Amino acid sequence: MRMVDDSLVTDTPDGPALLGSRCSDCAACTFPRQAGCPRCTGASMVDTPLARRGSLWTFTIQGFRPKEPYTGPEEFEPFAVGYVELPGQLLVETRLTESDPEALEIGMPMHVELVPFRTADDGAPVHTFAFAPDREVRA
Repeated sequence: MRMVDDSLVTDTPDGPALLGSRCSDCAACTFPRQAGCPRCTGASMVDTPLARRGSLWTFTIQGFRPKEPYTGPEEFEPFAVGYVELPGQLLVETRLTESDPEALEIGMPMHVELVPFRTADDGAPVHTFAFAPDREVRA
């Protein structure tokens, strides 16, 4: 599967997960990966798959085309963006698969998915990550 950026996601036995960094000195997590720790300024960062599930911390609807370097489709459609809290790790700024504000609730369980983002020049789909409501947990 072609991704917008291969360094953002990794495969796990449970499915795709975001690939972040964890500081070996203070245990702070970052996403995306980085070489230095923003908490303790240490340089002992190790790649770590982040939790696949979290809870919606906040959200809004993106009603206009983002500025460059946005590479999405020319024909813009509004979409939801939010912060998802991954337990014991961090908040991730993310696209949401659900864009109806009436269907989203702060605190609702979410899970990461890979979703189509745009079509490459050669016609192949290019995917990115997004968080989706975890309806099975809500029911």
